[in-house]
Amino acid sequence: MPIHGKNIIGFSQTAQDSCVMESIDPSNSTPLNKFHIASDSEINMAVSKASEAFETYRYYSGEKKASFLEAIAEEILALGDELIDTAVKESGLPAARITGERGRTINQLKLFAELLREGSWVEAIIDTTQPDREPLPKPDIRKMSVPIGPVVVFTASNFPLAFSTAGGDTASALAAGNPVIVKAHGSHLGTNELVAGAISKAAKKTMMPDGIFSSLNGSGNKLGQQLVKHPEVKAVGFTGSYNGGMAIFKAASEREEPIPVFAEMGSINPVILLPGKLKEADDLAKQYAASITLGVGQFCTNPGLILGIESPLLDSFMFALAKEIEKAVPAPMLNEGIHSSFIKSREILLNQNGVQLLGAAKQTDGVNLGNATVASVSGEEFLSNPHLTEEVFGPFSLVVTCKDQDELKKVILSTKGQLTSTIMAESEELSQYKEIVNAAQHVAGRVIFNGVPTGVEVCHAMHHGGPFPSSSNSKYTSVGTDAIKRFVRPLSFQSFPDNALPDELKNNNPLGIWRKVNGNLTQNSI
Repeated sequence: MPIHGKNIIGFSQTAQDSCVMESIDPSNSTPLNKFHIASDSEINMAVSKASEAFETYRYYSGEKKASFLEAIAEEILALGDELIDTAVKESGLPAARITGERGRTINQLKLFAELLREGSWVEAIIDTTQPDREPLPKPDIRKMSVPIGPVVVFTASNFPLAFSTAGGDTASALAAGNPVIVKAHGSHLGTNELVAGAISKAAKKTMMPDGIFSSLNGSGNKLGQQLVKHPEVKAVGFTGSYNGGMAIFKAASEREEPIPVFAEMGSINPVILLPGKLKEADDLAKQYAASITLGVGQFCTNPGLILGIESPLLDSFMFALAKEIEKAVPAPMLNEGIHSSFIKSREILLNQNGVQLLGAAKQTDGVNLGNATVASVSGEEFLSNPHLTEEVFGPFSLVVTCKDQDELKKVILSTKGQLTSTIMAESEELSQYKEIVNAAQHVAGRVIFNGVPTGVEVCHAMHHGGPFPSSSNSKYTSVGTDAIKRFVRPLSFQSFPDNALPDELKNNNPLGIWRKVNGNLTQNSI
């Protein structure tokens, strides 16, 4: 289907503003398609429709919402090669990567559908009345999670599908019972339009209310600021840079009614190499060179920091890692802005005191190419220079050589909040280096043993978030079924008649969900 370049507001396509922006092929800087920027009227229309849709959608059954999510998955798959080809052109990423990402997007929609059908995610808690309790009777109180209202989702540049239009934020917000308004990312406007169209088609097929989903185009930060500050918007999901996330967080907190911003803002993901594992220096170097260069390093879980204790084995690893990185073939980064930022950030870091270049991929002809690079610095220099903890978004990693275990612990703790930390070690070393293991747990939302941080499994147990500044609230994840908890609030019902309660809280438990009744988990009726 041809790209129309319009904003999608509920079941309508609109282009009120003559101002346009273009999608660009990052591999050659060639313009692809033009897209109309959303006007103030269109922004208000999208939020107004979302608010109206919420009054209906919030009460839909889990089964009905699950059918909607599954229909979205079907419509995305039905886009076929057109979606893959468009995403490849707009991102510079290979077709195999986009195809895999499409599968992840579809599967996480289906996973949320399964969660809704099972139903226990609402965390129903019931304390029954005790009318004869002394000195005062105990009332009947029942609590569950309920949706909060229209959610604005900022799509991510580095995941055109899985963290974008129908990605985890959108899927979890819709699953929770909230309409979604997406701000399309300028790096993949055509991909966004195709997926937004699929969501709109699925909404019509499953008889969702008009306004359950909208997608708006905008350049700069104007559209985002207007959406975040709109009084009818109740929450924000964001994946991107620290500066972008904090600008949104600030705008949301300055509203007359502050709203939650669930921002995932990047990470340098420290990798700790303990001596036992360094005996496998060559294999370890190959494993981590592949992780550093995967997707041209454009992952929030890229291993940007590698830590070890000074030794000949660590020297061997650094030598082997440098050789592997020098073999890497430069590839186009997602857009000119990201490429420019990578080059600037890398050069600033390489020019810091004590930083030594270990190895870099050979420069080749091309546009927006990311040349993989690794460098090293002493633990003492690292601890004295806070700039060395800043993320270089792209295929880059800094090896920190620590003089002893105590300095290694200090370096780990100095990294502040991270999405992940990784421990490469022999099993018995986990007890021998207990303080190091504890420090790794303290700074991260996910601790990995003998693996690489790149790759985030979509499942019930995943936590993709971490202490600030990796995310704005370390309690919540943006990946996995627990992501739904970001877009709900608890609501208690006191002394309500049974027939007036939601099904989740009724005495006979018509949904058959797990509930905590008087302190005990059960599926039984009361």
